[in-house]
Amino acid sequence: MNYDDALDQALRRLHDEGRYRTFIDIERRKGQYPSAVWTRADGTEKDIVVWCGNDYLGMGQNPVVLDAMHEALDATGAGSGGTRNISGTTVYHKRLERELADLHGKEAALVFSSAYIANDATLSTLRKLFPGLIIYSDELNHASMIEGIKRFDGAKRIFRHNDLAHLRELLQADDPAAPKLIAFESIYSMDGDVGPIAEICDLADEFGALTYLDEVHAVGMYGPRGGGVAERDGLMHRIDIINGTLGKAFGVFGGYIAASARMCDAIRSYAPGFIFTTSLPPAVAAGAAASIAFLKTAEGQKLRNAQQLHARILKMRLRGVGLPIDDRGTHIVPVHVGNPIHCKALSDMLLDDFGIYVQPINFPTVPRGTERLRFTPSPVHDSKQIDHLVQAMDVLWSRCALNRAVAVA
Repeated sequence: MNYDDALDQALRRLHDEGRYRTFIDIERRKGQYPSAVWTRADGTEKDIVVWCGNDYLGMGQNPVVLDAMHEALDATGAGSGGTRNISGTTVYHKRLERELADLHGKEAALVFSSAYIANDATLSTLRKLFPGLIIYSDELNHASMIEGIKRFDGAKRIFRHNDLAHLRELLQADDPAAPKLIAFESIYSMDGDVGPIAEICDLADEFGALTYLDEVHAVGMYGPRGGGVAERDGLMHRIDIINGTLGKAFGVFGGYIAASARMCDAIRSYAPGFIFTTSLPPAVAAGAAASIAFLKTAEGQKLRNAQQLHARILKMRLRGVGLPIDDRGTHIVPVHVGNPIHCKALSDMLLDDFGIYVQPINFPTVPRGTERLRFTPSPVHDSKQIDHLVQAMDVLWSRCALNRAVAVA
């Protein structure tokens, strides 16, 4: 085989389909987010506004977080020096796990290097803990959940998205005595819709199943202390394992699960993705703990309120100029384009002509034909930036006649 030719063909397919991904070089400036600087290929710079970041509340720039990280860095140095089992557990990691357990009303929490790894490692390990376990997974679960379930050495059932009748049908078809786990999300990040948490918990109770809830796009964002949609709806006590991230609303890096002390101990003891991975740098753990603690307060609620207000305003304004907004009542603002080439072209023009950075979302992140731009307004986007974005989208949508290429449901 000519390996270089094979690689060229694989990359050419992506280019031909209009879904080759390009990364732009940006530099976030301390204290100025969502403003940033884009360094072009020719080395010139352009001021831009980031409209697709996952730092939903701007906590990556919050002085409380930065001060905690500086303090830990000065006290301990850069890295942790090992895995959690071998010299990599510090007072900062333990403090972070206590904050997380308290946030979700659980006995314990376990920190991983990312929420992706937390999902993958936990879900793939469960068969070792529960022989004969069957996992029931929503078809739109995140790639990290899908990968963990694929590697899970046991029976798997996929139910149609948020389809309780289909889930019930699958549960009824299996051995009542078999251990079971239902894996789903609170907020599905590409459409912004919400999983029926209470109803799934009801089914879990009826069929004796464990519940596994991914709250990655909800932690920090919902609930009186930022515990997620399950906290907002008074349902955290009904969830057996909660997965979350430290890299979105909390503005730092890492992932975790929160569960019973016994469950966390078992995952800690059996999951290779935890056992053999160097732990988070202490400064990162310190910043994450400070962010979580801050967002539990009234000041954190002010940020959540401002973010929700800006999301509602942006949806209303974009819809007002005729753009196809799918409003599911959450902070996600997707504009459906429906064509990967058009989606990339619109993204490029927003960046080049208006200094607005929003990454095109194409297959396999979303199904073919549902390509979109996904905007993530934050409390630190101001009214002028919202005005500029709406005006730019109005101009470009008309200029490119993209509305004729979009099938609006």
